[in-house]
Amino acid sequence: MTVESDNNNLIEESILPITNKNRTVGMFGYFSIWVGIVVMIVAYQFGGNAVASHSLAVSMVIILLAYFTIGVVMLMSADIGTEHGLSFAVYLRAPFGINGTHLPVVSRGIVAAAWFGIQTYLGALALNGIFEYLSGYSNWFLWYILFAAVQIINTMLGIKAVERFANLAAPILIGISVWMYFYLDGLAQLGGHNIWTFVGTENTPLLLIFMANLSLWAALAVDVPNISRYIKVTSGNKKFFKRNKNIFAAQIIALPVLSAFMAFIGAIAFIATGNWNPITIIQENQGGLVLIGLLALVTIAQWSTNTAANLIPATLAFVNALAPRMSYKMGVILAGVVGTATMPWLILDHLFTFLGFYGGALSAVAGIMICDYFLIRRRRINIPELFQRDGQYRYMKGYNPAGLIAWVVAGAIAIKFLSIAYLVGLPLGFIIYYLLMKFWIIPKYPQAEIDSNYDDRYLSTSVNQDWVYTDNGFVREKYDQKVKETDEALAPNPVQID
Repeated sequence: MTVESDNNNLIEESILPITNKNRTVGMFGYFSIWVGIVVMIVAYQFGGNAVASHSLAVSMVIILLAYFTIGVVMLMSADIGTEHGLSFAVYLRAPFGINGTHLPVVSRGIVAAAWFGIQTYLGALALNGIFEYLSGYSNWFLWYILFAAVQIINTMLGIKAVERFANLAAPILIGISVWMYFYLDGLAQLGGHNIWTFVGTENTPLLLIFMANLSLWAALAVDVPNISRYIKVTSGNKKFFKRNKNIFAAQIIALPVLSAFMAFIGAIAFIATGNWNPITIIQENQGGLVLIGLLALVTIAQWSTNTAANLIPATLAFVNALAPRMSYKMGVILAGVVGTATMPWLILDHLFTFLGFYGGALSAVAGIMICDYFLIRRRRINIPELFQRDGQYRYMKGYNPAGLIAWVVAGAIAIKFLSIAYLVGLPLGFIIYYLLMKFWIIPKYPQAEIDSNYDDRYLSTSVNQDWVYTDNGFVREKYDQKVKETDEALAPNPVQID
């Protein structure tokens, strides 16, 4: 079948697979990106809320366990990016269909955009505090617009620009966070409080604390391929741990340990003053360069979180939905506009409800993705067909009923049990999707990678090959040689250009 690329709404340059030679972010760069992601004001609140009901030690163990659990989910999802160079939105064409993918992906994109708005709002408040202190002039919305514009431009410049900023920001964020710990610990001692013997008077269940912290990263747990597709990979290796060695430090150290440390600071702030927000505490007790430096930390923290965790996922979601009319740069702008339109300053008043609902819905998507990738397809994927309008992922008029039914049913049940949403939604989505695919969809809609008895030709990095989009459609490219013609057995209806 021959089509022109500008008539194919499945193709846009920024959502094509990233080839191995174009993966430029190393282990340190990815670690730095994650340091920037996890250092954010919202994390302080989770520590304060936990220690208000339990001892500091118990609170930290529960929070660390939650972050470690979601880190493992991320490791599994990230393999979609490291193996095939695919974005979250494009991969979901396999379990949801080429049209069905837009439902979960755009939903996630709107949530990511809303988070962008929340983080930008918090950063704008910090900027406003600096300039109000220096000049007496106060206008947080002006700083919101300017701060949003700077982040949008940074993200427009691509993943290398995001990585460079993260490399600069990471040591600054860690250093100031450590200083903040000693400052707050001293404040607690002055107030006669021992942080390790303090026990709060509230009675929030540990399970609810665990689930709240888990939900904080529920969104990135599903769309982490948007970032991992840029990570340098040890090619020609089918062993999961060796192939993904550059992502382990970020997902198993930066995410759980540093996130827990941010919660730890919030907990100490609560013990010392009854307020979980150390920024407010220090702002009330300090001035001069200390105050300016602290508020600068807030700004950098929101910036470093926003670019990788919120703007890139939202952008790729919108590009996938509106390709080829929506370019990557236009998608970044749209993400900023949508994030502002959600009025994030109002969402903050209902943050835990917000986290619970979207965490429950996305937990089902995580279960479906993991089932589809590891169990149904065994990491194989027919890359060219993901960009084919009438290919194997069309299913029923572009929708895969298995994915949609599993998402709606598992997501609804997860939200029904909001306090344990993620623990319900992920396994339920996994099981429902597996049964529907195994006994309904696969017999009716043949899947080449499965019918081939999981041929290794449907792998990518593991077998030293990429799928590259050219003027003649998709071609397989070995790292040591280029396959000049599209393999008809893999792509019976290759996308081509006249």
